[in-house]
Amino acid sequence: MIRRVLLVDDDAAVREALGQTLELADLTPQRAGSFIEAKDHIAPGFEGVILSDIRMPGRDGFHLLSYTQEVDPELPVILLTGEGDIPMAVEAMKQGAFGFLEKPCASADLMPVIERALKTRALVLENRRLKAQLETGDPAARLIFGSSEMSERLREQVRRAGAARAEVLITGAPGAGISKVAEVVHLMSAAARRPFVKRPAAGLTRESFEAACHEAEGGALFLDEVAAMPRDTQFAVTEWLEQGGGTRLIAGTSTDLAPKLEAGEFSPDLFYRLDVMRVRIPALSERPEDIPVMFRQYVAQAAEQAGLPAPEITEEVVARLMARDWPGNARALMSEAMRFVLGMNAPEAGDAEGDLGLAEQMAQVERSLLAAALRRHEGHASAAALSLKLPRKTFYDKLARYGLRPDDFR
Repeated sequence: MIRRVLLVDDDAAVREALGQTLELADLTPQRAGSFIEAKDHIAPGFEGVILSDIRMPGRDGFHLLSYTQEVDPELPVILLTGEGDIPMAVEAMKQGAFGFLEKPCASADLMPVIERALKTRALVLENRRLKAQLETGDPAARLIFGSSEMSERLREQVRRAGAARAEVLITGAPGAGISKVAEVVHLMSAAARRPFVKRPAAGLTRESFEAACHEAEGGALFLDEVAAMPRDTQFAVTEWLEQGGGTRLIAGTSTDLAPKLEAGEFSPDLFYRLDVMRVRIPALSERPEDIPVMFRQYVAQAAEQAGLPAPEITEEVVARLMARDWPGNARALMSEAMRFVLGMNAPEAGDAEGDLGLAEQMAQVERSLLAAALRRHEGHASAAALSLKLPRKTFYDKLARYGLRPDDFR
């Protein structure tokens, strides 16, 4: 989410001073001198918060607060006054103001309130987006979680693969959810109502393959960990594909097939038959910003499965989750969610992270986001900074702080 603040004050000097304070904190101020000027920016999907003076000619801050409540009751409004009027502050909070501060307001007092409001707003918008996904008829949106650009590209790959009639090869790290993505590909296809059959490729014989094809006739057969398929069966599958089959094959692998091709352990003919459309599932280490989104979904699912209320996911829990590497990817995150729901090994009581304070945890999170951006953009710092919406100087300062070198990601 863009770190935007709609700054409303009729005093130009105050607007400019507050705007500079916000910019120094890497925020994006939008300045308005009155309610009328601010009104056009206030919308249900506004990606930010509002900071407004109360005492303004014409329609004041209370009027702005009331209007905002009508447009979007969950859009945080922080009110400022130079009067020091306690009853006014109480009334503002009663009417739904997120916060109330007295002018002149020091940065040390203002920024913590702004940051809390931005985090609250980001969570609200993310929950709305997830709810909209769950209500849509698009299986890719409902079943593949994540709000990052990489997750959206994955969903688009799945949609294209589903619409095609060709074979599909799905790759990803262990625990990435290859089987689940294969099923979503099938659900996106014209044969979604036909059978979807899963079989492990290891130990698959010609006979068991033909039986599975018959079971999945008209639908899709998913061969999991295709790299482990016996050589004799590889030839049988290739022959079946050459004859036209009658069932769509979707293959999955968490193993790089290139070394097996070079070593003669995997048939090139079968590889090129399967590798018509490829879907790659990015690891969590490449998109750490998806971890909180996915964890919330998994906690909701685990709570429903266990018949228990979903526990609160605090900022500290999120920080601890994002500070971890997650080599087990989605599968490991699902297990963590179930333990969290059951009160076993909750993230607050994590392993090595347990001795870290919140500042150290947040530093680990920031470092992981910077590294992930550099990895995605192959060490191109300007592109990585742009993707994180950071000024280049700020980006390079952060890289120096964490000892990250763009060249190491090329």
